[in-house]
Amino acid sequence: MVQLVCGQKGKGKTTEILARANEEIKTANGNIVFIDRNSAHMFELNNRIRLIDMSRYPITSSDEFAGFISGIISQDHDLQSVYMDGFLKCAKVAEGEDVTNVILKLDRLSTMFDINIVISLSMDADELSDKLKEKVLIAL
Repeated sequence: MVQLVCGQKGKGKTTEILARANEEIKTANGNIVFIDRNSAHMFELNNRIRLIDMSRYPITSSDEFAGFISGIISQDHDLQSVYMDGFLKCAKVAEGEDVTNVILKLDRLSTMFDINIVISLSMDADELSDKLKEKVLIAL
């Protein structure tokens, strides 16, 4: 299942998903991955959470990003949750591009492999398509 933490820049989305990831690892039976656009939050994460710094990978489109996530899933059969901060930049979503398709693709992957995906999205919840509004966990 994909869950969205929505809000404009500076509203506390990063703080929220960092706290959720750190809380989940305390009782996790599987692995947790935190995807970010750089490694700035490395020391804020529990050391049992794998940080993936997207600046190290040559992803150029949201389709490539979905493929990248598929690769992570295929390599970790114990993957329980994926947290994504700065989704629009990590996923290379172009300015003005609709995020619906890439998020629904990630939702299909999460359902297929029984993985939780929590995404911070720099958009107001009311800007989302109707298909995504039901996935909003928190609107800041």
